[in-house]
Amino acid sequence: MSSLLQVKNLQTSFVNQGKIFKAVKGIDFSISKGEILGIVGESGSGKSVSAYAILKLLPQKSSKISGQILFSSEESVDLNTLSESEIRHYRGNKIAMIFQEPMSSLNPTMKCGAQVLEMILLHTNLNKIEAKQKVISLFEKVRLPDPERIYNAYPHQISGGQIQRVMIAMAVSADPDILIADEPTTALDVTVQKEILELLREIQSELGTATIFISHDLSLVKKLCNHVLVMYKGQLVEQGTAQEIFNNPKQDYTKGLIACRPQNNFGNYRLPTVQDFMDGKKMDQQIVEKIEFGSEILKVNNLKKWYPKEKNWRGKPLSYTKAVDGVSFNLKEKEILGIVGESGCGKSTLGKMLANLLAPDSGKIFFKETDISTYEKRELKSFRRNIQMIFQDPYGSLNPRMRIGDAIGEPVIAHRMVEKSKVKNYVCELLEKTGLDSAHYDRFPHEFSGGQRQRIVIARALALKPKLLICDECISALDVSVQAQIINLLLDLRRDMDLSMIFIAHDLAATRFISDRILVMNDGVIAEIGDADEVYLNPKNAYSKRLLAAVSD
Repeated sequence: MSSLLQVKNLQTSFVNQGKIFKAVKGIDFSISKGEILGIVGESGSGKSVSAYAILKLLPQKSSKISGQILFSSEESVDLNTLSESEIRHYRGNKIAMIFQEPMSSLNPTMKCGAQVLEMILLHTNLNKIEAKQKVISLFEKVRLPDPERIYNAYPHQISGGQIQRVMIAMAVSADPDILIADEPTTALDVTVQKEILELLREIQSELGTATIFISHDLSLVKKLCNHVLVMYKGQLVEQGTAQEIFNNPKQDYTKGLIACRPQNNFGNYRLPTVQDFMDGKKMDQQIVEKIEFGSEILKVNNLKKWYPKEKNWRGKPLSYTKAVDGVSFNLKEKEILGIVGESGCGKSTLGKMLANLLAPDSGKIFFKETDISTYEKRELKSFRRNIQMIFQDPYGSLNPRMRIGDAIGEPVIAHRMVEKSKVKNYVCELLEKTGLDSAHYDRFPHEFSGGQRQRIVIARALALKPKLLICDECISALDVSVQAQIINLLLDLRRDMDLSMIFIAHDLAATRFISDRILVMNDGVIAEIGDADEVYLNPKNAYSKRLLAAVSD
């Protein structure tokens, strides 16, 4: 089959303060009509930069693209030789893109329907009435509920999964020859991921669209793609059919990427990392150590948090969103409890109430047999020291203008953990304990990768020597290799510091690997709770079964 797109010796580089950084170092690949090509690799490997280079979306002043990008539809053309005005004929029309961050890709001041309508009017000859009908039809095709309502809704009024569907509808609105999907399922629930994957497969089958699927989730790539490219530090280290890559990888880097998935390592104490394979370390199986739990550290009784959904003209609530509705459980010293469920099920709301960052409407939280609602100001300060939270977005939870050494040392000074003259040494020890370097002390958050920032947030949480760590989606949107490092770190900290943990996540396999018990939430209530292996392998509740059925093999 003739190639629809041929990329030959693609190189991209960026210039910053006179220094040249080579992001992509001469890669070659092709894709044919109807094919789904997967591109995998860690953050910084050049996956997204390669995709942006195809459509010339990189900043012209600070970047340089060389090589050939041959697009053959009606006639063959080298996209890299086109001017800005000429490439517009191909963007969205011939080659469309679904971006990684749908919320930031849509205009927050425009209704969803108007944004797709604009795309259709730009690239087709339809009038406004015909274009609106096509938008509604596209919304139905991507299985959006109540297309008329979503047509008139702003992006902030719909869920993350629905926003992603709007982006897919926009991308296919002009019937493109090639669809580039850049991390289209990152940070989405497993059920929504499954729906988005099925939708992409249907579109590819129905329209014959060639699809480039960029992802760090190898299980999704294995499930969806025909061929796979593996990138590492801007280079193509391996390529082949999905079956060849996943069943018989040749390169150590590829072997490491596949091996560090939690699904492959149930029953082990630690996850192997990519660096282990790159360093040639022998991968001995490390059987899970038996952890002896201590006494009960946390007890939750009938916890509730309701938000008004509708109000009458006097402001009296008529109906409520029951974020958390009568949740009860307990946690022992050194135990890790995983909490899973779809977005909106109440996981994060529950975590914030446990950390006393959000006041419950009713119910009790007992920390070491004391009701935290009875704490005086001094007791509350001590409680905050004992329960620390790792938030979902490490960059958003760090002050961009504060050096990370000061950010970690601030709570140490506030709680008078050590003398001021010894704070820097204390912080440097924490940095090294969490896999960072003491030389990082004076750097700012933007100078670190996502995985490093997550380690910084963990170091800050550990600075007060807490008894309970609440991890709220602390591995979402991280590469599988970085996820493995963070999971290993948390398990080491549990062993070395006798930490109890609540691990909130939508990644069910990672939750099973790290947790002793799993609590499944649905619409603010507990659907199921039990031993991690038992819940994962033999769920009793219908909702739990549906959730686990969506996990890729």
